[in-house]
Amino acid sequence: MANLELDRIDLQLLAELQREARLTNAELAERVHLSPSACLRRVQRLEREGVIAGYRAELDPERLGLGLQAFVRVRLGRHDAAAVAAFAEFVNGWDEVIACHALTGDMDYLLQVAVRDLEHFSRFLLDNVLALAGGADVNSSFVLRTVKAPRGLPLPAGGRA
Repeated sequence: MANLELDRIDLQLLAELQREARLTNAELAERVHLSPSACLRRVQRLEREGVIAGYRAELDPERLGLGLQAFVRVRLGRHDAAAVAAFAEFVNGWDEVIACHALTGDMDYLLQVAVRDLEHFSRFLLDNVLALAGGADVNSSFVLRTVKAPRGLPLPAGGRA
């Protein structure tokens, strides 16, 4: 898939929407110095082209009772296509996993997990990752504090004029 050519205004729109996706079209147009109709056309084009993949609310895990976050590195016992597909299916069914990445190196996957407490984590790890999903080697690291939370993707400087 080829990259869409983005100009300076497109990049400004994306930066503003990453900072505050709930802006009205009129507010967004004012911030990037466009008419509301021109702004709406550009945003719709960015959505249609898949540059803007969606809009989400940022939730506070503590307020939802999810006081423990961990990163879990998993190496599978088997690496055939069926085992990899089964692991992916399991992971997509676990609410506790908020992100999963396939890795290079000595571990196969990195899971980002949000749970209530250590007991919840222990049950999740033992009952799901080890018992069901074929995790042969698992290493866990608990989040002590978040130094930098996700704030959006870095955007290229400038863009075409």
